[in-house]
Amino acid sequence: MEKLNSDVIHFFQNQGFVIVSTIDDKGMPHNSCKGIVEIKSNGEVFLLDLYHSKTYANLNKNPSISITAVDEHKFKGYCLKGITRLIKGDKLDNELIRAWEDRITSRLTQRVLKNISGQKGHARHPEIMLPEPKYLIQMQVEEIVDLAPHL
Repeated sequence: MEKLNSDVIHFFQNQGFVIVSTIDDKGMPHNSCKGIVEIKSNGEVFLLDLYHSKTYANLNKNPSISITAVDEHKFKGYCLKGITRLIKGDKLDNELIRAWEDRITSRLTQRVLKNISGQKGHARHPEIMLPEPKYLIQMQVEEIVDLAPHL
């Protein structure tokens, strides 16, 4: 079990999305984009998944996961590796659902503001069309990898 310092926590909280990697039944990596709902200093990370698709199937067979985020401008990034536990839809915590809704609303607001200021983006605001979360991925971080080169 790995504790997360405030720098790592804030880095992940400020990401619009992260890349989640799982292993499929052929031993091949599968990557998908997910949003972190909550991240705690004790190494717990919570992600809501909107679909029962490949990530779900992979985690049911192999609970190993990695979560990666990078900030190209700051030349900084981390990969969190750990083990998951899946929490089904009927047992989802209402607070986490509200936190997810707040993050989606914030993303939508930022996209609208950027579009108004003339920055080209996705015209349809895809956040509006997202389904309700199907299950929660609860990860316990076992290793933190600093992706910045040590010069």
